[in-house]
Amino acid sequence: MSFDYDVDFDNTDFRQHPENYRVGRGEQGVLLVEPYKSELLPFWRFKTPDIARESAEQIYQMFEDYKANDDFVGMDMARKFIQMGYTRSRRYANYKGGKKYDENGNIHERQIDEQKAESARIFEEKWKQIRADEEYLRKKKAHQKTYG
Repeated sequence: MSFDYDVDFDNTDFRQHPENYRVGRGEQGVLLVEPYKSELLPFWRFKTPDIARESAEQIYQMFEDYKANDDFVGMDMARKFIQMGYTRSRRYANYKGGKKYDENGNIHERQIDEQKAESARIFEEKWKQIRADEEYLRKKKAHQKTYG
């Protein structure tokens, strides 16, 4: 099922109401779902490989903490922030200033920034760990079966 953008995000605590959460595709809803957004966003950084490493480790630890608390929504939101760390780092690695398109809608030529590419690799490694986590996959399947 697709991510449900019709939910009242301003007034829904998804920890209290996990039934309202839909996994969606990729990073859908990553900056909408509370209280997780507020818990995870302060740690999401990728400017340098050292900063990215610290960020990815912190968010991955939060993933593990959510898992220990049987909180699938938190686990999936941590996964989304890790995935977003990868995709945004990759965008900034490929395009100066992170801007893929110019003002006319044409794609800028790639200018690889090795530092940002390393940041992307750091997040990608954690993202792969999460995607292979058997407990996460079981909980994801159960959540989707129960709530859509």
